Amino acid sequence: MKKLILLGLAILLFTGCENKVRYTQSSPEIDAIKALFSDYENGNWENWRSHYSDTAKIYYNSYDIGMTPEEGSMSLQEGLADISSYEFVDDEDEIEMLTIDNGRTWVNFWGLWRGTLSANDKELEIPVHISFQMVDLKIVREYGYWDNAPFMMALMEIEAAKAEAEEETEKE
Repeated sequence: MKKLILLGLAILLFTGCENKVRYTQSSPEIDAIKALFSDYENGNWENWRSHYSDTAKIYYNSYDIGMTPEEGSMSLQEGLADISSYEFVDDEDEIEMLTIDNGRTWVNFWGLWRGTLSANDKELEIPVHISFQMVDLKIVREYGYWDNAPFMMALMEIEAAKAEAEEETEKE
């Protein structure tokens, strides 16, 4: 009788567990995000936008001011106007997919963005964290966070150098 009860409990244990992935570092969703990054690095903005659902919202350094994929691509392009080259450093990143308790799927990325300023060839490295909520291999929400201060300081240095050069020219 004990063996029958133990067998019944074992069957309940195995059949009661859902076979749902809760955490992984390889999935079609992660591959979709890697393709998004490739499109970003190659400046392929039409393909970049294709990774998003029609109703997607993108939040960069904000939790409540969202953009459409079109607005997000324009924002990124404007931010890259003073950059001659940029990339995510491949050996400095981590990417994972989670399925949380309510069934939502999120892909999280931690990485290092590297860019070179056009005006003075100064190289910047900025740590980045981005979380993507995925539905049917499309991004429906994105939250990206990074510190803009190094970039803004570098641009202010360039402007100060330009102003100083103009002042010197006027003195002559």
